[in-house]
Amino acid sequence: MHAHSRVCISHGLAGVRPCFFATCRLAPGCGLSCNMRWAGALGHVACPLRRAFPQGFRWRFAMPPFQCPRCGQTVFFDNTLCGGCGAALGYLPRMRRMSEASVDGGLRRCANHALHGFCNWLLEEPEHSWLCLSCRLTRVSPDLSMAGKLEAWQKLEAAKKRVVVTLMQLGLTPEPKHSAEDPLGLSFEFLDSQPDASPVLTGHADGVITLNMAEADDVYREKARVDFGEPVRNLLGHFRHEVAHYLQYRWLAGNERAMDRCRAVFGDERADYASALAAYHQSGPPADWQTRFISAYASAHPWEDWAETCAHVLLVLDAVETAAAWGLRLEGPAATAEPARAGFRPEVEHLVVEQWLPVARFLNAMSRSMGERDPYPFLIPDEVLCKMNTVQKLLREAATQYLPGSA
Repeated sequence: MHAHSRVCISHGLAGVRPCFFATCRLAPGCGLSCNMRWAGALGHVACPLRRAFPQGFRWRFAMPPFQCPRCGQTVFFDNTLCGGCGAALGYLPRMRRMSEASVDGGLRRCANHALHGFCNWLLEEPEHSWLCLSCRLTRVSPDLSMAGKLEAWQKLEAAKKRVVVTLMQLGLTPEPKHSAEDPLGLSFEFLDSQPDASPVLTGHADGVITLNMAEADDVYREKARVDFGEPVRNLLGHFRHEVAHYLQYRWLAGNERAMDRCRAVFGDERADYASALAAYHQSGPPADWQTRFISAYASAHPWEDWAETCAHVLLVLDAVETAAAWGLRLEGPAATAEPARAGFRPEVEHLVVEQWLPVARFLNAMSRSMGERDPYPFLIPDEVLCKMNTVQKLLREAATQYLPGSA
C-alpha cells in the first residue's frame, strides 16, 4: 500500500509532492503541465495521465464498442439494428459479442423483444427458456397497463443487464431462483408503491432484490438524491449496491474463513442492523467518515460498508475498462506507451490510483466546463483502498468455487 494521504478527485489530490509530469525524466518534452499532487512512491514515476492506458491494452471486463458482423460498422451494447446496413442485431452474453439475430444457427431472440419491444440479448441452444439470461432473473415485473410502466421497466432491465455482464466477467454468473426456498439463486422484483400501503423499499433479502419502480423516474430520483444528501443517485448504482449485498449473502455468509476476513476489515455484521440504521438516520455519519468510508451511508453498518465498497469496485472495473476498450489515453504527444502484458489482471489499487483517478479527474473537469455536477465526487482514502482490495480478493476466491448450475 502506498503512503497516500487522501485521494480527492473533486478538489485535487492531497499529497506530499507535486506531479513530475511537466518535467518528467521518463517523458521529457511531453509538453503537458499538471498541478496534481501524488504521495509516496508515486511521486517519482511518470504521471498516470500519461500511463493510464498503455497502447494495445486489452481488458477482461470491458464494455467495448462492437462491430456489425455484416458490414463492420461500429454498434453498441444496446443496439437491435445496425445503422449502416440495417442488419437485425443481438448480443450474445456468453460470447460477449454482437451477432445477427436469426432463427438460423440456433440463435433466438429473448421473448421480451417480441412481447414488449425491448431486450436485444440472444439465446443459444440448448437454453430451454423463452427469456434471456438477464430477463429470466426478473421474477416480478410491473403492471404494464399503467401509463409509463413499460418505459420504466425498460430502464431497469437495461441497467440490470450491465451488472449481469460484470458478474459474468467476474466468473460469478447469476442464475434465477428455482423456487422461493432456493437459497442460492438471484431474483429481481420491480414493484410499485400502492395507495394506503407502506412504500416499496429498494433492498435485498435472501437472494431477492426489490427495486422501487419510482427510481426509474428522473424527477423522483433527483428529489430523493437531494433529500438524502447523496452525491450521486442512479439506477446502475442501485443495482450494483443491491447485487453487492447478494454477493455477500451468496458467497461469504456461511464461509467462516471469508467472514472472518470480512469482519476484520468492515466490522462485525452481527451488530443489530435495524438499530444501526436508526442511529444513522437520527445522528448521521461520524465526523471522520470521509477518512474511513467510501460514502456516508457506508458508515451505517458493516453490511452497508461492504455493499457500498463492493459497488464501487464494480464501478471502477466497468469505468476504467470501458475507457480502455474505447482507446481513451490521457497523454502528451511525445509520450511513449508501455507494452501490454497478455492476461494481465491488475489489482484494484493499481486500477484506482494509476488508471481510474486520472480519468475521473478529467471527467469532472469536463463536466465543470459544461456547467454540470462532478460525475465522480468521491474520496478514496487508504482505508477504503484496503477495503476495495479485500472485496476484489474475496470475489476472486468466490469465482474459483463457482460451478455453472450451482448458483
